[in-house]
Amino acid sequence: MPEIEKPTMNKPRHFLDIDHFDYALLRSLLDRGLAYKKGLANGRPLVGKTLAMIFEKPSTRTRVSFQVGMQQLGGQIVVMSEQESQIGRGETIADTARVLSRYADAIMIRTNQPEKLQELARYATIPVINGLTDQSHPCQIMADLMTFEEHRGPIAGKTVAWCGDGNNVMNSWIHAAVRFGFAMRIAAPEALRPAEKLLRWVKESGGDVVVVDTPQAAVAGADCVVTDAWVSMGQDNADVRRRLLEPYRVDEALMARAKPDALFMHCLPAHRGEEVTDGVIDGPHSVVWDEAENRLHAQKGILAWCMESRKDG
Repeated sequence: MPEIEKPTMNKPRHFLDIDHFDYALLRSLLDRGLAYKKGLANGRPLVGKTLAMIFEKPSTRTRVSFQVGMQQLGGQIVVMSEQESQIGRGETIADTARVLSRYADAIMIRTNQPEKLQELARYATIPVINGLTDQSHPCQIMADLMTFEEHRGPIAGKTVAWCGDGNNVMNSWIHAAVRFGFAMRIAAPEALRPAEKLLRWVKESGGDVVVVDTPQAAVAGADCVVTDAWVSMGQDNADVRRRLLEPYRVDEALMARAKPDALFMHCLPAHRGEEVTDGVIDGPHSVVWDEAENRLHAQKGILAWCMESRKDG
């Protein structure tokens, strides 16, 4: 795991992963996003700024929330798919980073390989934002944290239960548990559990994250229950994954084991009847639409922080 980053005047303010930052900076980003949501901050700090967005994976929430957020902050966007850029024709990520740094004020990338994100940040002289990789999804979890705290107050000291695939969203939830001081209980099939390297980092960092044997054990008394799709874009062996994950479906009976006022979260899109039932995602515990909205507000805080250091060139 990386050391906590200390951005300087001469170093771009990348937003790559939650574990790169300390609590104080992460808290300031959430507070800033919430201020934008409430209309309590200068709403157009990025006039004249341009965000270049690279999509190697399809997107609904990431594309729309970043585009609308950038426009609301006064800036503009350029959108490129892999097929629409020279990346899809063999240009290196490093060369793409160098070129875009001459045109834009920040880059957001949504890609499969975390190595591409790291290479982009290594060679770009402008901020790079992680819109998603197969390893992490930090902007989503920043929105989730905002959502939880809007409904239930500070998340520190609370318990979040994860049921299902140990994927990129779960990894970023683990990063957040350590940084924000809440407990996390994870129920996942043995083949889909968190990487040992990540769990070692949790232990070394003093975090409270445990892997339990059953979804019932994970959810018991939890303040929030989280799940995600069982088969993500580009994954093979869909039938095998579904058989492994069948016992981890979040249904009404499982949700009833959490606290009476527990929240249910899902980053969407949901495959109803697989990882979650209609009764849960449409039920009184669900805050999934608030999560989706808060992608916009949390990312506005991130965008403004990343680009404000470049106001004077």
